[in-house]
Amino acid sequence: MKGATFFDKVWADHVISPVDSGTDLLHIDRHLLHELTAFKGFDDLRAAGHRAHSPHLNLAVQDHILATEQGRTESSYAPGAAFVRAHRRNACDFGIRLIDIADASQGIVHVIGPELGFTLPGCTLVCGDSHTCTNGGLGALAFGIGASDIAHVLATQTLAVHRPRQMRIRVSGRLPTGTCAKDLILALMPRVGNANGFAVEYAGSAISALSVEERLTVCNMSVEFGARIGMIAPDEVVYDYLKGRPLAPRGPGWDHALAYWRTLESHPDARFDREIVFDCSGLSPQVTWGTSPEHTVAVDGVVPDPAAESNAERRASMEGALRYMDLRPGTPVAGLPVSHVFIGSCTNGRISDLRVAAKVVLGRRVAKGVRAMVVPGSSAVKRQAEKEGLAGVFRAAGFEWHESACSMCASVNGDFVPPGQRCVSTSNRNYEGRQGRGARTHLASVATAAESAVMGRIADARHREHR
Repeated sequence: MKGATFFDKVWADHVISPVDSGTDLLHIDRHLLHELTAFKGFDDLRAAGHRAHSPHLNLAVQDHILATEQGRTESSYAPGAAFVRAHRRNACDFGIRLIDIADASQGIVHVIGPELGFTLPGCTLVCGDSHTCTNGGLGALAFGIGASDIAHVLATQTLAVHRPRQMRIRVSGRLPTGTCAKDLILALMPRVGNANGFAVEYAGSAISALSVEERLTVCNMSVEFGARIGMIAPDEVVYDYLKGRPLAPRGPGWDHALAYWRTLESHPDARFDREIVFDCSGLSPQVTWGTSPEHTVAVDGVVPDPAAESNAERRASMEGALRYMDLRPGTPVAGLPVSHVFIGSCTNGRISDLRVAAKVVLGRRVAKGVRAMVVPGSSAVKRQAEKEGLAGVFRAAGFEWHESACSMCASVNGDFVPPGQRCVSTSNRNYEGRQGRGARTHLASVATAAESAVMGRIADARHREHR
């Protein structure tokens, strides 16, 4: 398709028929379901007397409302038990594979989708979860849906979707030593501003240099600046990652899929509704100071002054964030005392993340008065970390070592930050109450979080070797 974007090609390959101006009925190749949002869709399907149209294209996961302590059961977090049991019953009733609590493949939905090879380049993928855009790191056209849409996909394996506008974010240069994909996406937040409803393609030399797990981190947070979709065109890095995964194509099926995937890259003449160019060569580690991911500064920066903001709406937002976070303009971010550190989530709970964190804390101890916890993104990540000795490093340093689940990212499972306390978190959201009522969250990279746990304050891991 001459002049077509990556998004254009995938969209066109999935259109069944137009619905009205700007809306098409799409075939949905993959549907992920987790226990916290899927029950309403199943209830609607049952009430209508429908079967699941294509059970093999659906995958159910237990992850959001689970306790994470060692030896947990479905009843360890009592309010979640009914959701877990309902999800198990629904999956059984409709013939859908379930990744249950004790399954060796259990994990956070957006971690195990790629991990198992259920997520594939060029596929359409939906889930009742806003961070479904994570899967775009593998080249999927992936987005979150609501409860009524869940029922529709279950019943028809299709969905009527309004075609979004398109944006390309081209990142040049290479990430400096001591920075990572999380720092990159946090730095992009205030630069992009509001990308409400856009499908975003990330491109450029810095993106091509990222590992698959780093690409998943970047796409994961696309929704935080309003985009519905974040995508990175697949390449040899992705193909190497996917080959041999349990649910990925094999044999002739792999060769056929690979031939298709290699046609998906945006054409050199492709046009986008909006383009942003960013050189990451001078990037520093980033930390949020407020109650939105766009409230981001360099770790060696200071809390900004709302008085310098000319836009009245943004100024009011900044003032409200300062009140909630109990911060004053001009306060250095580095040095703010913390009582909690959370390493995990579908943003930064993969094995590469845990390797970085373990390297930072090796031979050191968590500061007195800090509760630091590591929650692997999947049971496979947990086993691998234990095999490599990373779990022992964390325990020796005073970190809590947990079972896989969403944990303190969602705080609907018994893991939360108490009111008024400050947490450095590797998750994706820092709005008021996200990690617990009155909790004050600073989003950061794994390295920054690990360093902050040891220092007892927000700290720059780049300085570790110079002390």
